[in-house]
Amino acid sequence: MLRSIVKKISAQNVDTIRKFSAAAIPAPDTNPPILYAGIFIDNEWHQSKSGKTFETRNPTTEEVITEVQQGNAADIDLAVQAARRAFKFGSPWRTMDASKRGVLLNRLADLIERDRKYIASLETLDNGKPYSTAYGFDVPASAGTLRYYAGWADKTHGKVIPMDGQFLAYTRHEPVGVCGQIVPWNFPLLMVAWKLGPALATGNCVVLKPAEQTPLTALYIAQLAKEAGFPPGVINVVPGFGDAGASLVHHPDVDKVAFTGSTEVGKLVAEGAAKTNLKRTTLELGGKSPNIIFSDADMDEAVETSHFGLFFNMGQCCCAGSRTFVEGSIYDEFVERSAARAKARTVGDPFDLKNESGPQIDEEQMNKILSMIDVGKSEGAKLVQGGGRLGEKGYFVAPTVFADVQDNMTIAKEEIFGPVQQILKFNQISEVIERANKTDYGLAAAVFTKDIDKANYITQGLRAGTVWVNTYNVLANQVPFGGYKMSGHGRELGEYGLESYTEVKSVIVKVPQKNS
Repeated sequence: MLRSIVKKISAQNVDTIRKFSAAAIPAPDTNPPILYAGIFIDNEWHQSKSGKTFETRNPTTEEVITEVQQGNAADIDLAVQAARRAFKFGSPWRTMDASKRGVLLNRLADLIERDRKYIASLETLDNGKPYSTAYGFDVPASAGTLRYYAGWADKTHGKVIPMDGQFLAYTRHEPVGVCGQIVPWNFPLLMVAWKLGPALATGNCVVLKPAEQTPLTALYIAQLAKEAGFPPGVINVVPGFGDAGASLVHHPDVDKVAFTGSTEVGKLVAEGAAKTNLKRTTLELGGKSPNIIFSDADMDEAVETSHFGLFFNMGQCCCAGSRTFVEGSIYDEFVERSAARAKARTVGDPFDLKNESGPQIDEEQMNKILSMIDVGKSEGAKLVQGGGRLGEKGYFVAPTVFADVQDNMTIAKEEIFGPVQQILKFNQISEVIERANKTDYGLAAAVFTKDIDKANYITQGLRAGTVWVNTYNVLANQVPFGGYKMSGHGRELGEYGLESYTEVKSVIVKVPQKNS
């Protein structure tokens, strides 16, 4: 299984995995102890001010894993106050050498790697993703992100500017301040790393709210941050529901909000941030990404990679290639082979290394996916594989493939966020560019062809933040990721990911003229 993952995910993204590909993955802990389920503020664990808790459930068995403290506005306020104190001018965090911030990030990465098996088991228990993926990709990729930004900690700097007159002018890149960070449930651990890395490298303090469906790995990382030596108040984690997230967005002492999630909620985040104090926002939202297969593509590679581009993580990827456009001359063969590949996909207990897919995140998401499948059938799309729930326990959906999908169908327009591949036919390059762009989203796209001129031409025409050529789901810490249009604004990862976490200050110093 791990060799399969290594083959399909980008080499840049899984350098860490390759070191382990020759050895067996250690057996998971199918019942990992739940060590932390509280609210983390000022490097201490707290109960919620309201006294309320909420359940987090195992999506494989539908059983309750544990009760988690339910943060609300009062808890968010305490966390923001702690972060504000830690950010105060002259505090240990603000006076710390930039290189020391990098050391702390590297220590946190060390601790994540030390506890790799436990964290991967915890992620699988809480999220339902295959343990082979959590261990082989999510955990090492998270540590890698922190290491990447550790390297940037003492390399973010301003410029000396040749200003007119007798002046010395230079710029400083200074931290924004207190950053509210809201992460989703599909990659709970990795999104924590994507958020913490650039914020901490540039000297900010953080209040992070994990998704209520999957809070456990974020809470464990909070404890590891304390062990790594981060000062009190620099990292605070408040689990809770939408009201906690809204309180974070609207808090007047929060200077920036980073949100990953649905476009619907992203609009509310942008609106709330603007109304409160015009706090800056970065939004990584939904997608309905086109994946374009030309007749000259390598058929084996196109079928397998398109399958991976949609079904990876049970289809719960914002950049999933959910609109697969296939040139007419190879359409029927592509549909047939894609249906066979979906039928062969192994779905079941995510702790079983033989399984490629686990359950959907919860009952609500499973029912939404099944409802969208019914809509697809009712609107005339041809169901060629799957189409229903698997089993009676756990939130499992059969890998599903639709053919004869038209652009105006609901399943071709709305994000399903599940294991449902839609295959559309096209005949001309100009036609497919226009159809691919006819969407409210613009997160990602892909093209499969052996013609480099065709690939370069269509890459320029597609309106998406990432365009892959003869591959899919290739991400790297060095390369920015984000969307056009309603897929959000701002970028994460790479040097670009630092920009939204710093203010640029211009300093102008009068230089006295020396008397002759």
